Amino acid sequence: MKDKIKNAKTIEELQALYSSVFGKNGTMTAKLKTMATLSNEERAVVNTENVELRQLFKDKQIELENAALNAKLATEYIDVTLDGEPEKHGTLHPLTQTLKEISNILESFGFSLWTGPEIEDDWHNFTALNTPEYHPARDMQDSFFVENGNVMRTQTSSIQIRAMEKQGAPIKMFAIGSTYRKEMDATHSPMFHQIEGLYIDKNVTMSDLIATLRALLSKFFEREIEIRIRPSYFPFTEPSVEFDMKWENGKWLEIAGAGMVHPNVLKNCNIDPNEYQGFAFGFGWDRMAMLKYGLNDIRKFYDGDVRWLKNNGF
Repeated sequence: MKDKIKNAKTIEELQALYSSVFGKNGTMTAKLKTMATLSNEERAVVNTENVELRQLFKDKQIELENAALNAKLATEYIDVTLDGEPEKHGTLHPLTQTLKEISNILESFGFSLWTGPEIEDDWHNFTALNTPEYHPARDMQDSFFVENGNVMRTQTSSIQIRAMEKQGAPIKMFAIGSTYRKEMDATHSPMFHQIEGLYIDKNVTMSDLIATLRALLSKFFEREIEIRIRPSYFPFTEPSVEFDMKWENGKWLEIAGAGMVHPNVLKNCNIDPNEYQGFAFGFGWDRMAMLKYGLNDIRKFYDGDVRWLKNNGF
């Protein structure tokens, strides 16, 4: 048996031998069961054999385990001179990417960035934009009202009013920020983001507006964009239009509202409409992000689900 133990080649083979010696029906187990009937000399012989075999098994097990470990180390070594695996870094959120891209484009067109408060008073959010208290256009927006008659701004147009009040004319600016309305579905959120542009000077025309939006869309989507214009209504522009762009499979998508700034809005900001005129436009950059990155549910932008971001390439 000692030779068999010494010549065992694998742990499995050694375990089989151990069972045949010390298992329930093993040879040494049988001898130990007869110890009560043996003489002192015979007991000493059995004890010695028991100790020797156990030590032999233990030594052989260590030998085989070390051999297996050495063989594994010889084939699974690490080359410490190799470069480490690159660590995956986070990226900008798609809405942030979209905002940066559009802002860079507008700044390259000569527009300057303005911001304003998200809680607005009635004057800047409605009245100065040619929407007095009795005006039916107020019913077009389901607003969140807060204390003192203030409102969570329903549009970033209020920033245009603040800019014209402060700077006057001429002015070429764009406003960005969060806006709030009581809407919630796959394409609407109670909090969404808007970008609005305003250009007031002495010789600004509708043609300038069309050229600006066409250039903006083409630069953002990195291809020539075909647009069409439909008449619309906004209390703060006259005439008012909506811009559609031609998308995949010839489908037209509404992309922006715009128009020539209403003379009443200019008067409310102490700008003479007989001397100055200009255009304004606005759109949601959430929707622009959805179109550019092929997403179909605006609510996913706000879930904070890293798996969704990774699956969509962010």
